[in-house]
Amino acid sequence: MPVPGCRAPGRGRASGARTAAACHNGVVARRADLDRHRDEVAGMFDETAPRYDLMNDVMSLGRDRSWRREVVRALAIRPGERVLDLAAGTGASSAPLAAAGAAVYPTDLSMGMLRAGKRRRPELAFVRGDATRLPYRDGVFDAATISFGLRNVEDALGALRELRRVTRPGGRLVICEFSRPTRPPFRWAYQRVYLPHVMPRMGRASANPMSYDYLAETILAWHDQPHLAALMERAGWDRVEWRDLTGGIVALHRGRAS
Repeated sequence: MPVPGCRAPGRGRASGARTAAACHNGVVARRADLDRHRDEVAGMFDETAPRYDLMNDVMSLGRDRSWRREVVRALAIRPGERVLDLAAGTGASSAPLAAAGAAVYPTDLSMGMLRAGKRRRPELAFVRGDATRLPYRDGVFDAATISFGLRNVEDALGALRELRRVTRPGGRLVICEFSRPTRPPFRWAYQRVYLPHVMPRMGRASANPMSYDYLAETILAWHDQPHLAALMERAGWDRVEWRDLTGGIVALHRGRAS
């Protein structure tokens, strides 16, 4: 499947691009913030790639699969539509889109993730790309989506603008991202117990345990539902709305390109 209007051929696909920078030892040990360097984030995910999908299943108690099904429903894909799946990782979010009939383009910055994905899902056409400088022409996609990746981008507003640029007028965007639980007792347990204590302990079984401390902190630092909606509108998306999943642990935000 050819890359639609690839404007940066030097970045290449997973089979030919250069390996991303190795993870700096300090990235997972420091306090997480929203000004992360793209090479550090890519390096961290390079290390976690081999067991990333398994750990997501374990730490979400299997809910991540249902969340991804909701993304497919929200996109309302028509057969043959071109869909950009940004921060696709190993392609766990891309496979259901392909099954729904989309010509899907799994795109990620981490070469470790892309290589692991190509081994597991060789039928997918993985592309390496930076969320803030996507290697695609204007308006080439009918729809775009990003699941659990926007909070890891150093310039979330810039990424949302790039997603708008590569999506045709009338095209759709669906964001699936961790958010703020809506009920106070549940929110307290999630933010004060699960994220800072339970998630890091479960992550110790991974190849890079400290990365799950980092990920928990990024979730706590991330925008709530109204703030993300406002950010989408600033980036040029119209008809923005959201729906909570699992009590607000995750939210689906949807918008249209004018």
